[in-house]
Amino acid sequence: MTHRTHPQDTPREAADAAVIRRRRFGRLPERIRPEDTVETEPATRPDPARDTYHADEWLIRYCG
Repeated sequence: MTHRTHPQDTPREAADAAVIRRRRFGRLPERIRPEDTVETEPATRPDPARDTYHADEWLIRYCG
């Protein structure tokens, strides 16, 4: 990649711009661990009353 300067820019201005760019973009940001990018939690809280088996549930739902 080449650096193009405008004809009105002096070498000093181009050097100053390069220093400013290097200060701003000269380092990579701090590394983020993959463990820090994921958050897990259950979609819904477990409901013990919902998970119990009821033999006549189909009858209550469809006929009741």
